[in-house]
Amino acid sequence: MGGILPADKPRELFVKASSTTNPEHGFSSLENLPIEYLLENGVLALDKPAGPTSHEVATWVRKILNVERVGHGGTLDPGVTGVLPTGVGNATKAMQALLHAGKEYVCLLELHQKADEDDIRRVVDEFVGKLYQKPPLRSSVKRVLRVREIYYNKIIEIKGRLVVFRVGSQAGTYIRKLCFDIGEALGVGGSMRELRRTRVGNFREDEHLCSLYDLKDAYLFWKEDGDETLLRRYLLPVEFGVGHLPVIKVRDSAVDAICHGANLAATGVVELSSGIKKDDMVALKTLKDEVIALARATESSERIVKAKSGIIANSERVLMIRGRYPQLWKKRSEEQESTN
Repeated sequence: MGGILPADKPRELFVKASSTTNPEHGFSSLENLPIEYLLENGVLALDKPAGPTSHEVATWVRKILNVERVGHGGTLDPGVTGVLPTGVGNATKAMQALLHAGKEYVCLLELHQKADEDDIRRVVDEFVGKLYQKPPLRSSVKRVLRVREIYYNKIIEIKGRLVVFRVGSQAGTYIRKLCFDIGEALGVGGSMRELRRTRVGNFREDEHLCSLYDLKDAYLFWKEDGDETLLRRYLLPVEFGVGHLPVIKVRDSAVDAICHGANLAATGVVELSSGIKKDDMVALKTLKDEVIALARATESSERIVKAKSGIIANSERVLMIRGRYPQLWKKRSEEQESTN
């Protein structure tokens, strides 16, 4: 999948069965959700400043929004800036889905000696695909050899010994180590001078990004003046945070059972994304596009479309609160017991 992040993989929507959704249950639209709801089920594209840790930034967000839970998706080192996806309230459980989305950075590489520009471009182009990496000495994780994928490297500018390039990579890739390896391959040595993350999945630097100051102002405008405009711009539905995942849409009658931890059976499926493989993480959604849970597919898209019975996805993280849709599954089980 060279040239794009996994989040950009094109998918079609397969129709497995026909069904309708009751407008009396759930949210008919994900636009203009109540701010109070978003403060328990929202995500932010936070612009992390240089200096604090990602954990410290998440703590400040919790205090600014006056909420109990805040979690971030993808740690940035203290000196690194840029996109830090942040989940608020129940949406913290969705942050694990970003491990599969891919990340993009703009990096400033400083070569220790001058190198020919053509050589620099050639070597940078070679560092695409699956690479072996061992975390650097300053890393907080165990230093064992691992394989990580670089989806693309694109040079933006070369000026003397300084090289600015954009890199798309798998989660857990050490860009500092990538810079070191490029320098070694050129035979002149090199090190990372600056790094900014510009994207994680659907969280992009040029869309919805907000600083801590922006967030504080937006919250105060809402609390003191009742003006939701800014806060609504930054605080997005949890569905945005999982928008890169393949989707399986289910019948209304299956929704609350999944909310109670049930796995998804083939009979509950209405529509699904193409390209799903066994063990892929998928987003289970209602026919109104509300996310119900994160699940692990037990079959491929092609098999799910043809399946008439059996479990096709095992629930891992329930994101929707119980009771938003009726407990039709419970009523059916009670009726079956009464007839036995």
